[in-house]
Amino acid sequence: MRKTRYLRALLFFAIAITFTTPLYVHAQTKKPRARDLGIPLGGEPGPFNAITDVKGVEVGYTTLISGEGKDAIRTGVTAILPQGKNFRGRVFAAWHTLNGNGEMTGTTWIEESGGLGTPIMITNTHSVGVVRDAVIEWTTKHSTGGNYSGDISLPVVAETYDGFLNDINGFHVTKQHAFHALDSAAGGVIAEGNVGGGTGMIAHGFKGGTGTSSNKLGAAIGGYTVGVLVQANYGSRQLFRVLGVPVGREITDLTPTPGRKDEGQGSIIVVVATDAPLLPHQLKRLVKRVALGVGNMGGRGENSSGDIFIAFSTANAVEASKDDEIANLTMLPNDKMNYLFMATVAATEEAIVNALLAADTMKGYNGNTAYALPPDRLIEVLRKYNRMTK
Repeated sequence: MRKTRYLRALLFFAIAITFTTPLYVHAQTKKPRARDLGIPLGGEPGPFNAITDVKGVEVGYTTLISGEGKDAIRTGVTAILPQGKNFRGRVFAAWHTLNGNGEMTGTTWIEESGGLGTPIMITNTHSVGVVRDAVIEWTTKHSTGGNYSGDISLPVVAETYDGFLNDINGFHVTKQHAFHALDSAAGGVIAEGNVGGGTGMIAHGFKGGTGTSSNKLGAAIGGYTVGVLVQANYGSRQLFRVLGVPVGREITDLTPTPGRKDEGQGSIIVVVATDAPLLPHQLKRLVKRVALGVGNMGGRGENSSGDIFIAFSTANAVEASKDDEIANLTMLPNDKMNYLFMATVAATEEAIVNALLAADTMKGYNGNTAYALPPDRLIEVLRKYNRMTK
């Protein structure tokens, strides 16, 4: 009887690791976030301090962690649904690349049309194709037969490279994993760190991954929310900074083992959501500001890095989805966008810090190991430079 219970427990654990539900990944995220530690980051967050603070946005994950050595699987899929699983239209969107050693499919149609009519997916470099095909299949099955074929056929799927920790050439991500990420998407509190597409990622020489944050403007300046989600797999240790403090020069140990080049290789994908009524050309302006947040943290758009960003607005969704009648749009004046620019930069920085703080040390492919950023040592460095207020 004991052996039977033990085997059942092992089976349940294996299923939980392979198909991560929102409840399971939430149970993993007990580590303190940046604001929990009292790090004085910019702006005021929304109630969840996540991209899901923008009404209607849902996030889902599939996390794959199994095996050791050459059989180590450390990867997954992240799904961001701009208006939830039941949305059948499009939202205004724009994208920007700081350095293009990476991939984000569907961006030429976004550039052409100014609209986004599919979920945004993030995975590893060698799984873009299978995830892209899965999104088309999933969206087609959920379609009501409307005139959104251009959107449905050209989904947005982005990637960062996890081959240091993951058997990336094993092609372990399947359509079913993408379907699960989409079907499990939900609002509210979302997991960070070693989850979804961020499972096997490294940032600034520490264990990286998925992170999120939000900034909410005061009522006097519109009350709009900017939410950010990052898949952080970029940057050198030497240039890593938090609040202007050279953290990477102060914490020089805990580098990935065995030796890994520290030249800023890797990539970062950043998704920005807002409920501010912005048109595509304004979202283009907004999404470019992500690069300032990445730069403040020490990213330089290095030659081997794919730094690709996308932004969308949930305002005007009904009007933007019209195909056969005049759309009546609202638009924030350009002169009122400065606070949104600042919120985007601040939320990007905080999402990166949250990704690093949430990640756990991971041993993966061939025994390669990436070490987590210790919160106590980060606080110690920030205190040394008088950045902590408590």
